[in-house]
Amino acid sequence: MGLWRTPPKAQLPKMAMVVLLVLVSLCTNGVESRKAKNVDSFEYSAISCRAQSASLADFGGVGDGITSNTKAFQAAIQHLSQYDSQGGSQLFVPAGKWLTGSFNLTSHFTLYLHKDAVLLASQDENEWPVIDPLPSYGRGRDTAGGRFISLIFGTNLTDVVVTGENGTIDGQGELWWQKFHKGELKYTRPYLIEIMFSENIQISNLTLVNSPSWNVHPVYSSNVLVQGLTILAPVTSPNTDGINPDSCTNTRIEDCYIVSGDDCIAVKSGWDEYGIAFGMPTKALVIRRLTCISPFSAVIALGSEMSGGIQDVRAEDILAINTESGVRIKTAVGRGGFVKDIYVRGMTMKTMKYVFWIAGDYGSHADDGYDPNALPVIQNINYHDMVAENVTMAGKLGGITGDPFTGICISNVTITMAKKGKKVPWNCTDVAGISSRVVPQPCELLADQGPEKIGACDFPEESLPVDNMQLQLCSYRGKYW
Repeated sequence: MGLWRTPPKAQLPKMAMVVLLVLVSLCTNGVESRKAKNVDSFEYSAISCRAQSASLADFGGVGDGITSNTKAFQAAIQHLSQYDSQGGSQLFVPAGKWLTGSFNLTSHFTLYLHKDAVLLASQDENEWPVIDPLPSYGRGRDTAGGRFISLIFGTNLTDVVVTGENGTIDGQGELWWQKFHKGELKYTRPYLIEIMFSENIQISNLTLVNSPSWNVHPVYSSNVLVQGLTILAPVTSPNTDGINPDSCTNTRIEDCYIVSGDDCIAVKSGWDEYGIAFGMPTKALVIRRLTCISPFSAVIALGSEMSGGIQDVRAEDILAINTESGVRIKTAVGRGGFVKDIYVRGMTMKTMKYVFWIAGDYGSHADDGYDPNALPVIQNINYHDMVAENVTMAGKLGGITGDPFTGICISNVTITMAKKGKKVPWNCTDVAGISSRVVPQPCELLADQGPEKIGACDFPEESLPVDNMQLQLCSYRGKYW
C-alpha cells in the first residue's frame, strides 16, 4: 500500500511521453519567465547615475578578441551623447574580448565594464590618431612633436565615469615597448586613459594591464576621483607609470594596487619653459591606502615635470614592497615652479633602495630653450610615522647649490638597514630642515630636535574639498529578451 510499482511495459512509452510533455512545458514556462527578466542587471557606485542605457552589443560590437570594435564604440558614444542634457547615459561592455582602437568619451556619461570584459588595445597604428603635444610640455615625452591619442580619451568634459566590476583594459604594450627600445617610435606612445580640461571625473574598479606607457593621466582637470584600481605592468617595462595627476586641482587617489615599471604615482605640472608659461599647478591632492611594487622607481614621485608647481599633497596609509624609493622629489635647474606643503604619514616599506630621495639634478629637458635662471622652490616637505626595513640607504637628499631646499621635516621614522646597506645611511647637500625621533640618526642638515618635537611634522587635520565628492548607488537594466 502506498508503494511505487513498476508499470507494465506497455505503459512505458505513454509515461515517457507524459514526462517529455512536462519537461517541454517547464522549459517553455522558463523561457516565458526569462522574458520578464533583464539580460544584464546590476548596481554600482558612481558620482552620478544615468537615465539612458545601452550595451556595446547593440551597436554591432563583437567580443571575439579578433574583430575591431573601434567603430562600435564610436557609434555607441555618438548615439548616447544626445542624452547629455536628458539625464545622461551609460554604455555597458559585456563579457568578452573587445579589440578596439582609441575612442572619445562624452559628458554626463558612464562607461561600465563587466567583470569578464576585456578591452584589448589595437596594435594597428592606424587605429590611433595623432594629436598635438600637451601645451605644458611643448613636445611629446618620447619624441618631439605629436603623440598618439590615448585608448580612452576625453577633453572639455564634465561628469564622466569610467568604471566596472574589475573588468580589464589590456594595452598590449609589448609592441610599443619594443619600438621605444629600438628607437622606432614616430610619436609618443599612447596612454590607457587620459582625460583633459575636464571636471567631475571618476575612474574606478578596473584592472589595467600592459599599458604602452602611462596608465591613467588626468590633466588640466578638477574634482577627480581615482579609486579601486589594480594596475599591472612588467617591472622592466618603460614608463608604465600608474597614475599621473598632472596640473589638476582636487584629486583623490585611494585603494589602488600598482605594480609598475616606473613611478606608481607621478605628480606633474608641465615641463621647463612650457610648464612655466602654462602656469597650472597640481594642488589639493589626496593619496591614501595604496600598495606599490616598483623595483626601479618610486611609490610617489613629485616631478620631474613640475614647472607649473605642486602644492598641498597629502599621502597616508601606504605600503611599499621591493620599491626603489618611498617618496622622491625630482627637479633641476631650468624647471622653475615649486613643490611645497607636502605631507606624508603612515608608510610601511619593505625592501627599499631609498626611503627618502630628493634630486635637484634631474636633467631631461624638453629642449635647449629652458631658462637656466629658472630655479625650483622646494619647501615645507613633511614625513611622519613611517617604518621601513631592509633598506640600502635611508636618505639621499640633494638640493641645488645656491638654491637650497628648505623646511624638510622628518619625525617618528624607524628604518632598519639591510645587511649590505650603506655604511653612511644619509647623504645630504643643499637642504635644510629638522628631525625628531628618527633612526638611524639623520644628517646634520636635518638637525635633531629631540623626542619632544615628534609632532613637528604633523599632518593637517582639516579635510580638502575633494573629500566631499560623494558616490551614489546607480543601476543598469539591460534590454529584455
